[in-house]
Amino acid sequence: MSTRVEVHPGREAVVEFDPDLTFECVDECTWCCQHGVLLYERDFEGLASYADLADSTTSFRGEEFVRRERKDRTDHVDEDGAACYFLREDGLCALHAEHDWKPTRCSVFPLAVERRDGDIHVDVRESAHDHCEGLDVSDRRVIDNLDAFLPELLWDLPDPDTHREL
Repeated sequence: MSTRVEVHPGREAVVEFDPDLTFECVDECTWCCQHGVLLYERDFEGLASYADLADSTTSFRGEEFVRRERKDRTDHVDEDGAACYFLREDGLCALHAEHDWKPTRCSVFPLAVERRDGDIHVDVRESAHDHCEGLDVSDRRVIDNLDAFLPELLWDLPDPDTHREL
């Protein structure tokens, strides 16, 4: 079952998840912060305003990512003990908490985006059902707030596929 939704004026997405799905970040979950964050060109330029790119980013297969680093915390880090460079010890993102800014890929979590047949398709990441504590814990329906999850930038990208990881 899929539904076409206008997310931004003149920009539609094909929604492939249950329209009653709700999401709200849960304090100290940080599951999404375990992943290397792909930086689209505009994100890379924006990040330069808040951080030293040489310290905080890495190139992988010709794309720029936020670097992952080993963290002292034992909860909510990947199996290798690493998480996003910007994850603070208090469980908050330094970029979001200190600058009210986050890369496009961070806005998209826990959703997955891909372009098929010229359309942007949106679903919930498979792994989110097992790990994301914010699904179905609030009254905030994702479908009613898609503009917060899907920045307009995604429609301008030749490949907005969120399955690319570090």
